[in-house]
Order: sequence, then structure tokens, then C-alpha cells
Amino acid sequence: MVDAADFVPLRTFGPKQVEEIHSLYLNEWWANRRTLDETRRVVANSTMNFGIVRRSTGELVSYARVLSDLTFKAVIFDVIVRPDHRGYRLGAKIMDDIISEPRLAAVSQFELYCLPDMEPFYARWGFSSDVGSVRLMRRVTT
Repeated sequence: MVDAADFVPLRTFGPKQVEEIHSLYLNEWWANRRTLDETRRVVANSTMNFGIVRRSTGELVSYARVLSDLTFKAVIFDVIVRPDHRGYRLGAKIMDDIISEPRLAAVSQFELYCLPDMEPFYARWGFSSDVGSVRLMRRVTT
């Protein structure tokens, strides 16, 4: 049986943790082409990074990041749980950590991207795909 106390939050990421984040990316279809250098830049330039470490092993098992102006908007990216640690509610824990982060308390709109099958998961925090007449637009450069 896994003890919930074995999972602790991480907010400071050194080189070892960045390599672990990169390993998490390599397991995901939407991020498996990212390089370690790109991962370093992503972590360094995100407004906030959130991780969960397994205390007994010291390994990073979950990660997410936020880009925000800390007033109006915050966009949550890259909510990942290591495949062998899914089912322990770590995705929910990291979302709870983000939504309850004091530095994000003034933010009036949180946004994220997800596949349709993940909508019920994010709906628990009030996320909805109903965005009125707003349309997502994207410019791809590479």
C-alpha cells in the first residue's frame, strides 16, 4: 500500500529534477520530441513550476507548470504523472497545489489545453470547454 505522506511537493528544480521532467516529457505523445535543452528553457522561463517527489526514492513523479501575469490570466501546461505512479491521485494533488497557490490568488481566469477525455478530470476545479464565442488561434513557426 502506498502512503500519501510519501509524496511531497517540490517548487525548486535543480539539474537532476529538470532531467526527470525531461524523462516525463519523453513518455507523452505531445512532448516526446522535446530536447533536454528545450526542457531546461521551459522550466527556467515558466512563471511557476510544480512537482511532486516520492520521499522514499527522491524521484520526481509528477510535474506541471504555469504561465501567468498573476492578475488576470494563468495558463496551466504539462500536467504529467509518471506512468508507474498513475492511480495515486497525484494529478489531482498537483492541480490542487496550483489552484491553491497564494501567488495565483488574484488570477481571475485559469486556462489549459486537454484532450476531450480529460475534461471530466479538470471539471472538478471548475474548468469548462464552454468559452462562448472565443476561438483558439495558433501560429506555428517550426
